[in-house]
Amino acid sequence: MSEAMSGDLRPARAGPVRSPQGLVAGLTLIALAALALWLTSDLDQGTLQSMGPALLPRWLAIAVGLCGLVLVGTGFTTDGQGLDRWSLRGPACVVLAILAFAVTIRPFSFGAVTTPGLGLAVAGPLAIIVGGYATPEARLRDLLILAFLLTPFCMILFGDLLNLPIPIFPQAFADLFPASWSQKQILRLTAALFAGGGLLMLVLRPRHHNTSVDVTDHSGRI
Repeated sequence: MSEAMSGDLRPARAGPVRSPQGLVAGLTLIALAALALWLTSDLDQGTLQSMGPALLPRWLAIAVGLCGLVLVGTGFTTDGQGLDRWSLRGPACVVLAILAFAVTIRPFSFGAVTTPGLGLAVAGPLAIIVGGYATPEARLRDLLILAFLLTPFCMILFGDLLNLPIPIFPQAFADLFPASWSQKQILRLTAALFAGGGLLMLVLRPRHHNTSVDVTDHSGRI
């Protein structure tokens, strides 16, 4: 009787894998980390005093790979969820977000088609919004708030603090400012405008009031 009422019991699984979902997730992270390490193998890593373009992505890939190893280990030692049915919406949106970022942050040519380099100021929010629609629960307003708050953080981190050679905004945008302004001054002002817009949307966002639900039936049982 106690086993029937317990909600934490999971069906017994045949074989050594106790959490198929965790195992597949871990293997996926390891594969992504290996791909990132291979793609950055010909880039200079540099040092902490003089960072190269491969330093941050390489160590992020190592961290992702270590997380994958942990998930693989727990897949054999901890009970977890089995593999559920999944749709193509999630992977398709994530891949589209990566492609959108790649073809907009720098000038990109494919045959007769050439895209202008729009920099992180445009490529970042675009990737966040497109990738956010991987879940059916996505809301455009929430994605815009996330994009406008996360993008300036990345702009300041990569362009100002780390001095990485990442395009931040289109050159035509920089030409709108006085010639006496430095690139970092324009970057900081742009980041402040992004952050201010995100905070304004967050403050003006409609509030959803929780309504209480009565779960007691007429017999007095819950």
